[in-house]
Amino acid sequence: MAGRCAGKLALVTGAAQGLGAAHARRLAEEGARVLCTDINGDGAAETAVAINESYGSGSAFSVAHDVTDPDHWSAAVEAAREQLGGLNVLVNNAGIGVGGNIEACDFEDWKRCFAVNVDSIFHGCQKALPLMREHAPGSIVNISSIAGLIASDTMPAYNASKAAVWMLTKSIALHCAKNNMGIRCNSVHPTFVDTPILDGTARHHNLDKGVLLEKLARQIPLKFVGEPDDIANAVVYLASDESRFMTGAELKLDGGISAM
Repeated sequence: MAGRCAGKLALVTGAAQGLGAAHARRLAEEGARVLCTDINGDGAAETAVAINESYGSGSAFSVAHDVTDPDHWSAAVEAAREQLGGLNVLVNNAGIGVGGNIEACDFEDWKRCFAVNVDSIFHGCQKALPLMREHAPGSIVNISSIAGLIASDTMPAYNASKAAVWMLTKSIALHCAKNNMGIRCNSVHPTFVDTPILDGTARHHNLDKGVLLEKLARQIPLKFVGEPDDIANAVVYLASDESRFMTGAELKLDGGISAM
């Protein structure tokens, strides 16, 4: 069913690589026009160029964007107004991981984790909602993690930040519904996905990437690690009008981990 997001105007953060690049590409493939943003402005531009080569000039644009900075958010929303002609899909994908148990985690790392993973959504929704209201119906998709629902003793900062994304999503959803904005807000909770982040994990643990994928797959009931499109396909659904009756919900893409 092609054109599921035809006419949608989408901003995707963290679009230089990995999940963000996949979200942007799949949205464009389904007919959306996309603004790719990332603190790595060159990487975001590369994603936009690739999309335009595949789906036609004007399908994608890019801007350098520090999601922790409210002024950068104002500029990104204005870029959406100017380059896309508006905004009705916001995909808050940018995020970082921070390790270290409660005794080992550095407080500066804790604050940075919350700034990127949570503050970015606070700033982004505050800045984007006025423009989104002009182009409703709309959809906000917040990328959380299964780690926001299931804890680990080794990553309290990441667990807490992604849990905050989960609950912030619900509050935003209820606010938009109460005020009849025609804007929905849902969270997505992936488990392990084969993105460049896992390359760094493999290097950190001095493991071959294939060995790491096998170890991770053994923790998943379905016995395989996800691919970026497994998550991007869910973003397409939430961005499209197919999900018009879904708001304040969490979509778990975890291969069955949370069922155990």
